[in-house]
Amino acid sequence: MNLKSLLAVVLLIGSLGRISAQPREVSAAKMQEIYEQVKTPHKYGMVLVPADNVEKMDCPTVFRKGNMWYMTYVIFTGRGYQTWLSKSKDLLHWETVGKMMSFGKKGEWDSEQKAGYPALLDTKFGGSYAWNKYNGKYWMSYFGGAVSGYEAGDLAISMAYTSSDPTKAHEWTRFEKPFFSSYDKDVRWWENRKIFKSSVIQDKARLTGYPFVMYYNANGDSAKNNVKTRWFERIGMAVSNDMVNWKRFHAEPVVHHPVGITGDGVIQKVGDVYVMFYFGAFWQDRKGAFNRFAASYDLINWTDWTGDNLVESSESYDNLYAHKSYVVKWKGTVYHFYCAVNKADQRGIAVATSRDLGKSTLHFVTPPVKTGK
Repeated sequence: MNLKSLLAVVLLIGSLGRISAQPREVSAAKMQEIYEQVKTPHKYGMVLVPADNVEKMDCPTVFRKGNMWYMTYVIFTGRGYQTWLSKSKDLLHWETVGKMMSFGKKGEWDSEQKAGYPALLDTKFGGSYAWNKYNGKYWMSYFGGAVSGYEAGDLAISMAYTSSDPTKAHEWTRFEKPFFSSYDKDVRWWENRKIFKSSVIQDKARLTGYPFVMYYNANGDSAKNNVKTRWFERIGMAVSNDMVNWKRFHAEPVVHHPVGITGDGVIQKVGDVYVMFYFGAFWQDRKGAFNRFAASYDLINWTDWTGDNLVESSESYDNLYAHKSYVVKWKGTVYHFYCAVNKADQRGIAVATSRDLGKSTLHFVTPPVKTGK
């Protein structure tokens, strides 16, 4: 056996040891400490507002390059999702840059849906929030589909990439087929209907045994022991050595609840603990949709926060749902971006902060008045 082969065996044994070791539980005191660091009790308000009652904005992801901030998000206007980009100097006032992924040609597997999420961002809470390259490229995971409508038809996950500046609006290169879907032979019981948002990080310590880890939520129509379920979503994992060839990791979801939705997990590292910001909806003990977190030392075993929601409905612009997190700490202030939905079903991007920054002057457009004869 040559030295290279021996080193590979040593690394494999080490990674297997980490995976099989007894998981280290995150204590209640540590969970409380994390909550105190990430909580954002002050709602600044809307930062991106839909153009009309048809346009719906969703799923913010924030990164930094140079002295500017950038936000990717998706917009639905009746046909399907497209991925957009905006920029800001102060995290509060945003200007549209343009599209990153648009509708495609008939016959393409993702012609009607392209909901993208930047991959390999700096995960340090309060860090650079830089969009890091791999193999000379910037990467973006996304879910796509070929049926028009709001998250309609079969949805599957793939990757897009570019060698160009990701802060400039341009179409990204995509693959001809999805990487995995609900029709795969190894599909798990909780993901056999639709697959949704994905979040990809680099695991430099290879806690999972792999350098790249994906968290994504999916819906399944059957549970273990053939017990039928309703529309429940859960968060599971996939892993990769090269960002292109992915495989599912473990049979069970890693963050989930007995009923409703557990979704859109996004990872940051707070001190020595990984924190997954995610949203819940339609749980037995909580109304509406809201943002929460779980924590882990190994990226695999997660301790769920049982205290107050990080963000929940309280204002006229988010009185239906306040959900889908992206959290940034910058110069001592925490900014919690989220999707705000009001009872008129208008959907835009809002932010809550750790200190009072005043109030946004942006508002949802006023719904048209319905008149009868």
